[in-house]
Amino acid sequence: MPHSPPLLPPHLAQAVWRGHTLGTGATRVLSSGHAELDAELPGGGWPCQALTEVLQAQAGQAEWRLLAPVLREVVRRGGHILLIAPPFVPHVPALCRQGVPPQRLIRVDAHSPQERLWATEQALQASCFTAVLSWLPQVPASALRRLQVCASRHPGPVFVFRPARHLSESSAAPLRLHLSLGPCPHPLVLHIVKRKGPSRDLHLVLSSWPPDLLAFLRLHAAPPLTPITPLTPITPITPITSAPSALPSTDHVPLDRLAAGPRRDTGTHGRLAWDARADA
Repeated sequence: MPHSPPLLPPHLAQAVWRGHTLGTGATRVLSSGHAELDAELPGGGWPCQALTEVLQAQAGQAEWRLLAPVLREVVRRGGHILLIAPPFVPHVPALCRQGVPPQRLIRVDAHSPQERLWATEQALQASCFTAVLSWLPQVPASALRRLQVCASRHPGPVFVFRPARHLSESSAAPLRLHLSLGPCPHPLVLHIVKRKGPSRDLHLVLSSWPPDLLAFLRLHAAPPLTPITPLTPITPITPITSAPSALPSTDHVPLDRLAAGPRRDTGTHGRLAWDARADA
């Protein structure tokens, strides 16, 4: 007969997490804006005081659409957002449409890996920004552990963006996600690589376009390509081999002379014959 788990004091029971269940999260969270994603995240949203690692094949394509709802919530609460070394200049009209005005954004142009790490660590220690977004294409595992320690004392969410080639590497981030784009109209495809909860081979498909823009994309999307039916292969014609002639090669000489016609003799004998006919 299986034994029931022993009762723990309340202050210890809250800190115990059983691996077969989804963690509730000891810190507060902010909703991701996607109900299906919140259902798979520990605590039901993006964690605060923790590092969230987003891995993708190419930076600057999908992370803004993924984080637009939580950034809008940060702005609504009066917070500011720090961007460290974004790959492209943020598109201000699109961010304004998502409820993120440029007055709440601060961008730091850091070029070398050391500058990016230093700026990220200083921002987390200062705690004057509600949300921190840092693009770190090259960062060692030891630096990620240091950033996680700093993020544990930061009051807001912290997102680190790295290339997808680092998927198989270990990371100190409590939450890791692989982000990609699906076929047209290009929804977000998310795979939770690491979380405080049971592992699941689950890919979430999120439609993150504004409703009016999504209708436009569907209207003007290119029709699917129809595969071309292969043509019936043509059987090559076997060339007819001409039958060899029954005559020996020496018998062809008279025939060749007849086919060539009379030959004009331009020698001395021909001139004498012409002069004889002229005298007559």
